[in-house]
Amino acid sequence: MLARAIGTILLATLSLPDPPGRLVDIGGGQKIHLNCTGRGSPTVVFENGAGDFSLIWSLVQPRVAETARACSYDRGGSAWSDPGQRPRSYDQLSLELHTALERAGERGPFIVVGQSYGGLVVRGFAQRYPTDVAGMVLVDAVHEDQRVNMGGGKLQRIRDFASGRARPEPRIAIDAALLALRRRLTPIPSSAALDEPLDKLPRATQNAWRLAAADSVYRLSWAAEMEWSPEELARMHDARIRTRATLGNLPLIVLSRAVADKPDSLTLERAAQQRDLVALSTRGKQITAAHSGHNIHIEDPALVVTSIREIVAGVRRTQRILRLSESSSRKQ
Repeated sequence: MLARAIGTILLATLSLPDPPGRLVDIGGGQKIHLNCTGRGSPTVVFENGAGDFSLIWSLVQPRVAETARACSYDRGGSAWSDPGQRPRSYDQLSLELHTALERAGERGPFIVVGQSYGGLVVRGFAQRYPTDVAGMVLVDAVHEDQRVNMGGGKLQRIRDFASGRARPEPRIAIDAALLALRRRLTPIPSSAALDEPLDKLPRATQNAWRLAAADSVYRLSWAAEMEWSPEELARMHDARIRTRATLGNLPLIVLSRAVADKPDSLTLERAAQQRDLVALSTRGKQITAAHSGHNIHIEDPALVVTSIREIVAGVRRTQRILRLSESSSRKQ
């Protein structure tokens, strides 16, 4: 009896806490965790970096929500969200997010904010739903030509791993195989402290993070996102060969980490790529986070909040001008 009671307590402690947001039924048996707070148009939507959860925005979202509606979410298969169909193309991710926002009654156009890998995802979202995006903030985002260290000092562009696979039509449907795996396996979270800068997150957030990170389905979903990404980066590269400003005149702020005093060649290359991201829009602007590394939203959340508010204020001014113009036209 004692052993059974201890086992029950252990299983209870290994369960994720209640989600901070709501689980939105997007169809096909799939639910997406969407956490929307605050009031005021336009709504800001956060996109997480690779392997991150909606919790990563816990130092930014509350302050943005003081003056605007703000929504964070977990991609399919992460934390509280059910796994979605594979391959995890940007069209697939965008369809799931767009459907979740629509089903939850969140109205666009949106200000989309993407950090690291999330910067690529929001670019894909803007490509698929251009009329639903009013502005963008890229937080030390990945560039389509970025190279990574493959070990032994060998650097290779991520897009070089693309094989030219045709982009499948996205569809809403739960990945039943992964969901069954989640139901069979109990996550065993690490008791070790989270690495810096995650240790700056609130204590309760860190505890939830450990549980979410122990989920085998999350790891497989993350791997599926990474496996398909070279195809997307290759397409983005090809599109920018034709047109550098693929976002047109969309209001854009590129937040970039500071460059070290003695940078290596890869650091300098990435700094140049950050400057190039500004050219995604004819209205692009770059801001350097002087005292931050890659995770600006944790290391300097105030700068991220200020940048988002700048885009929000600009969109609101444009919306007021349009309303005044429409009102004047009706009177004439």
